[in-house]
Amino acid sequence: MSDKPNTASALDPNVAPLPEASRNRRETSVHNVTLVDDYAWLRAENWQEALRDPTHLPVDIRAYLEAENAYADQVLAPAKPLMAEMFQEMKGRIKEDDSSVPTPDGAFAYYERYREGGQHPLVCRKPRDTEAPEQIMLDGDALAEGKPFFDLGGAVHSPDHRLLAWSFDDKGSEFFSIRIRDLSTGKDLPDVIEATGGGAVWSSDSSAVLYIRLDDNHRPLKIYRHVLGTPAEADTLIFEEPDTTIFVGIGETTAGGLAFISGAQSDSTEIRSLDLTDPSATPRLILPRNGEVKVDPDYHPTFGGKPTLFLRTNDEAEDYRIVTAPLDNPDRAAWTDLVPHRPGVLIIAMHVLKRWLIRLERENALPRIVIRELSTGAEHAIAFDEEAYSLGVQPGYEFDTDTLRFVYSSMTTPNETWDYDMASRTRTLRKRQEVPSGHNAADYVTRRLLAPAADGELVPVSLVYRKDTPLDGSAPLLLYGYGSYGASMPASFSTARLSLTDRGFIYAIAHIRGGMEKGYRWYRTGKREFKANTFADFIASAEHLISKGYTKAGRIAAHGGSAGGMLMGAIANMRPELWGGIVAEVPFVDVVNTMLDETLPLTPPEWLEWGNPIADPEAFRRMLSYSPYDNVRAQSYPPILAVAGVSDPRVTYWEPAKWVAKLRATKTDGNPLLLVTNMDAGHGGAAGRFDRLHEVARSYAFAVKVVG
Repeated sequence: MSDKPNTASALDPNVAPLPEASRNRRETSVHNVTLVDDYAWLRAENWQEALRDPTHLPVDIRAYLEAENAYADQVLAPAKPLMAEMFQEMKGRIKEDDSSVPTPDGAFAYYERYREGGQHPLVCRKPRDTEAPEQIMLDGDALAEGKPFFDLGGAVHSPDHRLLAWSFDDKGSEFFSIRIRDLSTGKDLPDVIEATGGGAVWSSDSSAVLYIRLDDNHRPLKIYRHVLGTPAEADTLIFEEPDTTIFVGIGETTAGGLAFISGAQSDSTEIRSLDLTDPSATPRLILPRNGEVKVDPDYHPTFGGKPTLFLRTNDEAEDYRIVTAPLDNPDRAAWTDLVPHRPGVLIIAMHVLKRWLIRLERENALPRIVIRELSTGAEHAIAFDEEAYSLGVQPGYEFDTDTLRFVYSSMTTPNETWDYDMASRTRTLRKRQEVPSGHNAADYVTRRLLAPAADGELVPVSLVYRKDTPLDGSAPLLLYGYGSYGASMPASFSTARLSLTDRGFIYAIAHIRGGMEKGYRWYRTGKREFKANTFADFIASAEHLISKGYTKAGRIAAHGGSAGGMLMGAIANMRPELWGGIVAEVPFVDVVNTMLDETLPLTPPEWLEWGNPIADPEAFRRMLSYSPYDNVRAQSYPPILAVAGVSDPRVTYWEPAKWVAKLRATKTDGNPLLLVTNMDAGHGGAAGRFDRLHEVARSYAFAVKVVG
């Protein structure tokens, strides 16, 4: 390995001795292919125990991670003044004593707010129609005091408004504990429910909560009913899913009195209903699994004079349609089209109210809200004129309302929260995001480009930059990508990005295949046997930005996290010369080994996304062809910053640790290679709003140092 640092980088990798992970060769044979793994020892034998409590991490593994942390700290020393400067900028753009717009429910309006200097939210309510003072139901700062990590999970008030079911995770492992708070006294009841997913659904009489209990492998397979005042050990199992490839969910309808239990895979759904008014009710199967058909249900108690299901489904409708069916006879033969399928127009979500059906849809990567009056079928849309923007619906608690709340932003326009009267078609601005340090949208430009891929597809790319940024190829550029699970990356506003654009960066989002920006087909052709399209689209986006004079090769910092971190590992192997630096946060880089290990939390459900390399030799070979860890080779790599979380149940810490160890032993360049493991947090990093900014500032400062 060359010991000469890249002169283009302000970070010297030789400022301290390079950490070196010991090698312990392990060979396994899969489908007549021998896999060699020198760093498998970094996967702790007691990983389940260490996930719940990182203090149980074996000494040798902890020593290696801490050595990498210490090395990264020394190499990043020249960037620390910039990190501190960026942190102060980012903090200065946040209104510290901020509050969400109160959401009405009965006699109260519920909201969250932050106090000045506070890291965690205060969960509050106040009487809806009087000037009585607010009630602080939960004080996140007080609950987090003295804890290295604290994440306030769900907070759901009971139907009678007397109680609050709330949850927290103080390890970063995403095992949430649920408590019940008496809102008249502010004290928690003795009830303690451990190892949950964090959410709760109340029975209609406020006497019990339903929740998902996670198993030792962090899988949501069981739903329990907890009756207040009884020990959690006595909770009643009301549903168990035997198939570990399925994730179970539960949610109450806005109309109330009815919950839906979903058993979801990435390409299919099974739905059960549960009567919340009956303490002895058991789930009723209403929509059995039917091939690769997904269904998202909602409910209206009196539509057409009878209880009716509204179903958003891809059944014979790749980009989804909306149908109705009687609740007591939901078989497919009874379905009636309400919103027919239109290819290329993806129905993202729907919400049923007493007089209205609201749907959020996307066409050509741009969203719009469509409102339908149920009694007449008349429709109208809410859309906007910017080249690229983000639009989201915020459903409230109330079923009988004519008010729709939505949030609009663009890459230049801060978030705007609107209340829209669907009957009069008038809108009221309820809140515009304040940027205390100042922000003039007119100083920035947002653009939408279409990058041609090798197979002729056009990949949308959203851009934002200062209008005085030279477009002659000299500007540094950060290119962000994800491209998995059908997740679409919104062209929304970010105050943190201003710390890059104000330093002359162009910030770009590549809306690559594997997401659903251009409909379900865009997702389908970026998964399993088509996964290579995701990587090719990201590379094509970079090449198009270069060809149009926005930047040049070696001036691009690539950025992605989780499955987007897998993207980072793949494009580093495939086209290392394009990138001036790579930031890979909690990167899913050990794809083959993880997908071969069905004991890991997410592996069985993920087979539908990536393929099952255990049962399918072709899926194994395809995965082996792009898995970042398995394709590290003796070549020059750009500067890389990899970030991990020691209690991460989604992308386990050893994936980035193994990747960095193998890169360090194999690559031929002298560029910085850094692994930073958060020893107190998991997949989402730090939970406090300011603590998280330190992590963003580190990633952005790294990008500035290596390409800026």
